[in-house]
Parts: sequence; structure tokens; C-alpha cells
Amino acid sequence: MTDITNGKTVAAARTEDDTVLRILLAISFCHMVNDSLQALLPAIYPMLKDDFGLDFGHIGLLTLTYQLTASVLQPLVGLYTDHRPKTYALSVGMAFTMGGLLLLAFAPSYHVLLAAAAMMGIGSSIFHPESSRVARLASGGRHGFAQSLFQVGGNLGSAIGPLLAAFIVLADGRGSVSWFSALAMLGIVILWNVGTWYGAHRRANAKRPAPATAAPLPRGLVVGALAILIALMFSKFFYLASLSSYYTFYLIHKFGVSVQSSQIYLFVFLAAVAVGTIAGGPIGDRFGRKHVIWFSILGALPFTLALPYANLFWTATLSIPVGLILASAFSTMVVYAQELMPGKVGAISGLFFGLAFGMGGIGAAVLGWLADTTSIDFVYSVCSYLPAIGLLAAFLPHIESRSRRA
Repeated sequence: MTDITNGKTVAAARTEDDTVLRILLAISFCHMVNDSLQALLPAIYPMLKDDFGLDFGHIGLLTLTYQLTASVLQPLVGLYTDHRPKTYALSVGMAFTMGGLLLLAFAPSYHVLLAAAAMMGIGSSIFHPESSRVARLASGGRHGFAQSLFQVGGNLGSAIGPLLAAFIVLADGRGSVSWFSALAMLGIVILWNVGTWYGAHRRANAKRPAPATAAPLPRGLVVGALAILIALMFSKFFYLASLSSYYTFYLIHKFGVSVQSSQIYLFVFLAAVAVGTIAGGPIGDRFGRKHVIWFSILGALPFTLALPYANLFWTATLSIPVGLILASAFSTMVVYAQELMPGKVGAISGLFFGLAFGMGGIGAAVLGWLADTTSIDFVYSVCSYLPAIGLLAAFLPHIESRSRRA
């Protein structure tokens, strides 16, 4: 009887593991869909500029509308759903994105374009905190792995979006943006099924006793730790903005490479970012999140300091460890902050994804202004010191040992 019972237990555990892995893969795939569709908007700015006779001020307002709705609303959505969970919120978020796509495809005026940008930003603001919450629920305790798998989908989507624009939208016209509503509909269907699992998971755990948690940290310590994490986010995303937005210009200016060659070098860097994203979470699960946060910022410093003085071969080579190391930070910081403030998964996820959106956009704008005022070489020289901010990670409290003791 014991053997039969144990066999059933093992089989049930394996079934549960398979289920949560399917949920994580579904969330990662939908993250790829969401971010690829979101990336269509900036990718077709040149087309919109010609179609509507826009100036750069109009383009800036479009970006501001999208960034405000995508960044500012995320922590508010997360805070709301922390207290009032919504089983099918993910499907609603993807529906907003689909509505924004259709408006973008057939907008008759600039004001409708602004509405399209707002709808796409709202879709993103709902998707990221809620999908991060589901990823944590489906993690089986491997929170870092789950966040990394979820986030790498977004990395792939951000890379795919401009390709969709280049090979389809720019070739067939703005109306072809509507074709991607089919992809959004697929995302809605998948997320509806994820929502069904989420609802069943909540009902199954409603009557279970709450798991033991460590006593809350003092408020001042939590605020200080969050301030350090935000400073680390600043260093990470400002430096990544210097590469993702201006790396091709830097290579063309300094080494005289062709546009096509510069895109290949950019792809190598982005591939390193994707690998670093998927690796950072599991390493944090294994060796501790504070150690990974420390290394994932400060560890890039020797490579970033050397990069402005390297030749073309070594510039491309150095970009690989820079991408690997810096990208490993984000999923680990999100999980660390979630453990810093237990019970605030949605609010923390929304805050950090919102900061990622906002700092990336602000960084690109500030560095663009700096490059215009000085030179692209000066931008890379200044940015090379940003990872030194990683020294602040030494002041982060050790919270994982507290959780294990609890």
C-alpha cells in the first residue's frame, strides 16, 4: 500500500511540475508576442512621420503617451491586483494591445494615433505585473528561474518587432499592422487558459494555511534597499540604452563599418543579453540573489571601462560579457524585491518593469542629447563608469537567510 501511495504521490508531483512548466512557457511566449507587438510602434515612426506630416515634437509626444501609460500605470495596476486579484486580467491586457494595433493601422488622424499609443501602453501596463505574478506562482519555488524564463520572451519580442516592421509593414503599408491582430488574438486565447489555471490555483490554495514568512524588515531598511535597487537599475538601463540605441552609430562613426555590419554586431550583443537574462535567475536561486546582483552590475565594470579604447574586434568581443553580465541582473533584482516586500508581488513587479521602461526611454533621450552636444565617443567614455554604482549592492540586506529560517 505504501508503494502504491508513494507512486501516486510521485506521479502527481510530476504532473504538477509539467503543468507549471507549461504555464511558464506560455507566459514567456505571450511575453514575446506582447513585446514584439509593442515594438512595432517605434519601428514605424518614419512611416507615420511621412503619412501624417509629423515633426519630431509629434513623435516625441507619441513616445511620451506610450511611456506614461506603459510605465506609470504598471505599479498602480500591480498594487490594485495585489488586493483584488483578477483571474483574466492578462487576456484583457492583450485585448488592449490588439485594439491599439487596429487603431494604429487605420488611424485617420494624429489624435487617433495618440489613442492607439495609449491603448498599447495600457496593455503593457496590465500584462507585465500580472504575468510576473503568475510566473512566480508557477515557479515551484525556483523564483529566479521562472522570472528569467518569463523575461527572455520579452527580449526575443523586442528583437522581433523591428524585423516585423522592416519586412512586412514597411513593405506592405501601415494597414498591414492589422495583420498582427491575429497574433494578439492567439495571445488572448493562451492567456485565457493561463487565467483558468490561475483561478484554479487560487481556489486550491484559498483554504491552505499561509506559508511561514520571515518577520517584516524595518521600514527604513526596506526603503533603503529599494533605493539601492533603483540606483542599480539606473546604472544598468542607462548603460544598456547606450548600446541598444547608439551602438550601431558608434561602430559606424569610429570604425567605418557598413550599416549591415553594424546590425550584425548589434545582434551579437542582443544575443548575449538574451543568454544573460535566462542565466541570471537560476544562478541567483543557486548562489543567492545579493551575490548575483553585486556581480551582475559591478562585474561588468572592467569590460565597460576597456570598451571605449578597444579596436573593432575587441569592441565586439567585449560587448558579449557586458551583455551577459548586465542582463543577468534584472530578474534577480525583481525576485529580491518581491522577497523584500512579501505580499506585494504585483506592485513590485509593476514598479520594476515600469522603471525598466522609463529609464530605458529617458536614458536614450539623455544620451542622444549628450551625443549631439559632445560626441558619441564621449558618451561611451562617460557611460563606461556607470557599473561602478554596483558597489552599492554591498549595503543590501541578506534576506534569503531570513526566509530559510522562517
